[in-house]
This record gives sequence, C-alpha cells and structure tokens, in this order.
Amino acid sequence: MKLLVVVLNKEEVLADVMAAFLEVGIPGATILDSVGMGRFLTHEVPLFAGFRDFMQGSAPRNKTIFAVAHDESVLPQLEKLLNRICGGLTSPGTGIFFTMPVDYCAGLNTPSPEE
Repeated sequence: MKLLVVVLNKEEVLADVMAAFLEVGIPGATILDSVGMGRFLTHEVPLFAGFRDFMQGSAPRNKTIFAVAHDESVLPQLEKLLNRICGGLTSPGTGIFFTMPVDYCAGLNTPSPEE
C-alpha cells in the first residue's frame, strides 16, 4: 500500500484529477485547501513582502489530495494521467505528486488478503 499525495496548483483541473483517481481504481481521497510556503512568506511575513514580484504567476492557493492505493501497479498510469491533466508535473507551478509506504491502515474498505 502507498499513501499518495498530490499538491495541485491548478484548482480548475481538480475534477479531472478526481476522475483520473477513479479511472485507475482509487475510489476515495481527502482534499484539503492549502497554501505554498512562498505565498505564505510573501503575504504574511513583512520581511519577505518585497519578494512578491518574484511570485507573480504562482497560484494563490492549491489543493492537497491524500489517498491510499492498495495496488501500487496503478501509480505509473496515474502519474501519466496527472501529467496530461496538469500540463506536465515537471513544469513549474503545476504541482507535485509523491508516494510514501503505508505499513498499516484501518478505516478503509480494504481488500481481504485472500482476494
């Protein structure tokens, strides 16, 4: 099992990202409103206010999506879909996608070991 984390800078494609999760077999996710460090520093910490001009074009807010994938084999397909939807995750300002191992998980509709 893997914990999937997507920080999506393009809020307008959120519905497409959720459709991609469903397409690869990930039926649930949690979506949080989030703000990047650069945006926070330039708007909330007076010392860094002068850097606002450098932040032009960055999204004021983003969405952070958490999900658990039981089948790790879906990750390459999901990454391909995310790249298509977001315009390439290697491009600045689109978002990031990473995974972490999950050693234990309770509260999800998990497949039984004999399935």
